[in-house]
Amino acid sequence: MTKRHVSLPPLAEEGLQAFIEEVDERLSSDEDTCDVVEDVLVDLHGDREAYERWQSGGDVTPAERVRLQGYDPCNTTLESEYYAEKDEDAFERSKHLQWLWRQFDATPMADNIEFALRFRRMLAGHLFEDCGDDCRFFKGITFTYGHNITVGDNVVIHDDVHLDDRGKLTVGDRVSISDDAHVYSHDHDAADQTEVDLYHTVVEDDVRVTYDSMVRAGVRLGENSILAAKSIAQRDVPAHHVAAGQPAKSITVKPGWEPVAESTEDANVDRREERRIEYDLPEDLEPFDEFGRDRSPPDA
Repeated sequence: MTKRHVSLPPLAEEGLQAFIEEVDERLSSDEDTCDVVEDVLVDLHGDREAYERWQSGGDVTPAERVRLQGYDPCNTTLESEYYAEKDEDAFERSKHLQWLWRQFDATPMADNIEFALRFRRMLAGHLFEDCGDDCRFFKGITFTYGHNITVGDNVVIHDDVHLDDRGKLTVGDRVSISDDAHVYSHDHDAADQTEVDLYHTVVEDDVRVTYDSMVRAGVRLGENSILAAKSIAQRDVPAHHVAAGQPAKSITVKPGWEPVAESTEDANVDRREERRIEYDLPEDLEPFDEFGRDRSPPDA
């Protein structure tokens, strides 16, 4: 079944295109990214009058001041800002772009599909390590950083998907990731929760990651494979296989692909260690355990 082609009225299309091109040009220029993000969010949220009043020294309430300050990403913090191993230089810019993405999703315009898909696609070109053509990003998508994500052509990522790129995440061409899916690239040690392992997670061409499923860090989903709804992929899924369950196991080969697919009996192999990413922490880093636990086993 094909989909219908939908277009906006000419005047709406003209305004949409002019706005996206303006933001794209400003983000591509030498202008400070913080300034661009702040300016765009003030206007998208319809707060220009209050913002100008505040900037000129006029009276604003404490709540208004907090709101107006929050348009500037330099006045905000994200959870990933606390991660010790992050690339500080890369994160400085990706944080600002991620803030624009998240706050755009809080505006009424985020529900205007034709506008929102094109706006997010433009942002992805600045935020991700690389983003292909004709990608569609729906509402509520979150990232760790954004700058460790590579996405191919014609990718569709639906509502409320989490793309964890604390390690590295590669998504191939024509991939579909359905609502509420989570794709991870970091893991925690079972005994010491503060010990973090980073991996390169790979979703190859033509893969379907379906509703409310999870891909564990370091897993490779092979070309043209399917991860069934509510499944948890803890091991690689071979090309053309359908994997389902918690943990997911290859249960069959997609019809018609049997001649080029490996047997399901040879599947379900854990190759995550092949994709571990080593990293160094700053020498002057002060260790911090937010839980304050005694993690020593009884016989230690």
